[in-house]
Amino acid sequence: MVRKYNWKTGCDVEATLSVIGGRWKPVLVCRLIGGRKRFGELCRLAPNATERMIILQLRELEADGVITRHEYPQVPPRVEYEITEFGMSLQPIIESMQAWGSEFKARKLAAESDDENPDVAA
Repeated sequence: MVRKYNWKTGCDVEATLSVIGGRWKPVLVCRLIGGRKRFGELCRLAPNATERMIILQLRELEADGVITRHEYPQVPPRVEYEITEFGMSLQPIIESMQAWGSEFKARKLAAESDDENPDVAA
């Protein structure tokens, strides 16, 4: 997939999003920060993503130097992915996203709870 981003004049946030943007890249990076994972394990850790989408996202992350792919010559084929040292520089961003997401989920769950129990809020 060819990304349309002007590396000379583009916004720095846009540069970051060109690498980790999308629904599954941050999830994959988050899972790989915990250690090397096999492809099937990554699929299980992102059950709502299709295998094809995971493959595409992993290829882009590999092309950007965020992860490395280790292929073992055996039957059945075994492939593992690992975050690179450069990819580890994304850890603070991913941790901030986790913290924000946790607060957002709590807020949404509280709002849903209030909607279900209107007498409690009064």
